[in-house]
Amino acid sequence: MRKFSIPVLFILLLSCSGTQHQQITTIEFWGLGREGEVVIELLPQFHRENPDIRVNVQQIPWTAAHEKLLTAHVGDSFPDMTQIGNTWIPELATLRAVEPLNARVAASKIIRERDYFPGIWETNVVRDQLFGVPWYVDTRVLFYRTDAIAQPPRTWSEWIALMERLKRESRDPHFFPLLMPTNEWNQPVILAVQRGAELVTFEGDARFEDPRFIEAFSFYLDIYRRKLAPVMSNSQVANLYQQFGAGEFDMFISGPWDVGNLRDRLPPELQDKWSTAPMPAPDGAQYPGASLSGGSSLVISSRSKKQDACWKLIEFLSRPEIQMRFYELSGDLPAHRNAWAAPKLANDPQIAAFRIQLDRTAALPRIPEWENVATSIFEYGQLAARGRYNAKEAALQLDKKVDAMLEKRRWVLAQ
Repeated sequence: MRKFSIPVLFILLLSCSGTQHQQITTIEFWGLGREGEVVIELLPQFHRENPDIRVNVQQIPWTAAHEKLLTAHVGDSFPDMTQIGNTWIPELATLRAVEPLNARVAASKIIRERDYFPGIWETNVVRDQLFGVPWYVDTRVLFYRTDAIAQPPRTWSEWIALMERLKRESRDPHFFPLLMPTNEWNQPVILAVQRGAELVTFEGDARFEDPRFIEAFSFYLDIYRRKLAPVMSNSQVANLYQQFGAGEFDMFISGPWDVGNLRDRLPPELQDKWSTAPMPAPDGAQYPGASLSGGSSLVISSRSKKQDACWKLIEFLSRPEIQMRFYELSGDLPAHRNAWAAPKLANDPQIAAFRIQLDRTAALPRIPEWENVATSIFEYGQLAARGRYNAKEAALQLDKKVDAMLEKRRWVLAQ
């Protein structure tokens, strides 16, 4: 039997003891939808780099996530770290469920505000406090048929002229140049922010009487009145991709998820017959017109005792090379600007419009009640599109409803 000297044996014992009793910190992380599945594939590298940290991922369906997070907060079972839709930031910040991150970002060598798209970063800020780090981003652009449209429009007047030409030239009575479902709030809001309309204030005052909102809303409704888009909800659209491929419409407004959908669902002979373009701008305004800031962010529980470990995971997931791997696995667009230099993104013509548009995005109003406000916008938009109101009448009714909805907010902030 081999014999060891006492000093060597002592060192070996210390080494074994350190390995066996190394303190492991376990993070509970909630990932939403497919991202909760994909992030698991990134974790082996994180665990190798951080052997003292383990991450337990619980995958939560998007449809249940908002309610589950609120229930977890009330029940004191909020995860150490979670992915959230960035429109939920104001609500969770108001509940003090998530931790402010200003100090951590100030000390970080990986996460710096200048490396992110301004409109996306802004969605994570409430009253000068940063509560989330953008994980992936989305915004909405114009999808169009390249065999029908040689040059996408840059202004509102060019857009109308193009749609009128397409309508005239079509011999199909069921053809519409644009598909713009009436039960979606994104389109009228995009047009409104392009005109600089405020919609609602942080203090809880509705701003739908603003002439800039009414002008944008009038343009929105005019598209239906000229019969350039069908007055129908998305539940009445049989199959968007099949109908787009069949030429029943030549344009629609959507986000990066539909790049993958079109690539998967259109036949090979149509793959070079479509592309994307940034949003047209109001006449006389900077091109492209603004679009909305969307995506998901990473937040840390304000009650977690493992915040340092959570921050290490956020920094890891924010590294450009990891963001690029995440894009390859999920199709979600990177939040970090430097990841966009990768050839797979930089040389993709159907993705290029998103990179341009991301520099011209606007954050939605950062109030907890936004989801209810958004629903009211499309409700009155749909009624007006069907002829019940004109633009000004709908805007006044919407202003009255939202103002009443936010009465409690005004009262709370006044105390």
